[in-house]
Amino acid sequence: MTQSIAKFIDHTLLSPTATDSDIRRICREAREYNFKAVCVAGSRLDLARELLTGSDILLAAVVGFPHGNASTEAKVCEATAYVKSGADELDVVLNTGWVRSGQWNLVARELEHLRECASEKTLKLILETCYLENAEKRKICRMALEAGWDFVKTSTGFGPGGATLADIRLMKDTVGDAMEIKASGGIRDYETAMKYLGAGATRIGASSGEAILRGEKKSNS
Repeated sequence: MTQSIAKFIDHTLLSPTATDSDIRRICREAREYNFKAVCVAGSRLDLARELLTGSDILLAAVVGFPHGNASTEAKVCEATAYVKSGADELDVVLNTGWVRSGQWNLVARELEHLRECASEKTLKLILETCYLENAEKRKICRMALEAGWDFVKTSTGFGPGGATLADIRLMKDTVGDAMEIKASGGIRDYETAMKYLGAGATRIGASSGEAILRGEKKSNS
């Protein structure tokens, strides 16, 4: 890798108890370490945008988080509001219940409506892979690709399982270079992050960005 792993990291804070002080801290860290993006809840966008103004760090917000089972109309309302608040990227949770029920028409409709309402923004679809069969994962990846989404992503980090190398490889095998892949959920050190990048991930979602960079520094010393 010719550049620091920092440029692959979405520095993330989605804890329900996160305070303004916590948001200020992660934005300060993002500036200090030059992370690719900061990912926060929608109610924190205004503060994060203010703190990141003047930097090239992207601002991401989650939609339908953490379960993905809000109505499509509610997700579209969320996404529209966050775009107006300055989000560059939206990490949207898939409605897993629709997938498990075989309601693919509803999944397709939601993907299309969200793409329409955030036409100029980067959209990442969170699959929460621990709940899905491999055939379902493949089908969702293909649907996201067909709907013009930019990323598929492994996990919210709030489910019973996080990223796995097997899922990253499955996603890569399904979408190739036509979409990007975000590994998220349980990635806390440099060695693990590098394994995911090596398997095909192009972005790492983590709340342990500092620890990952300490590992990089140690590896390069």
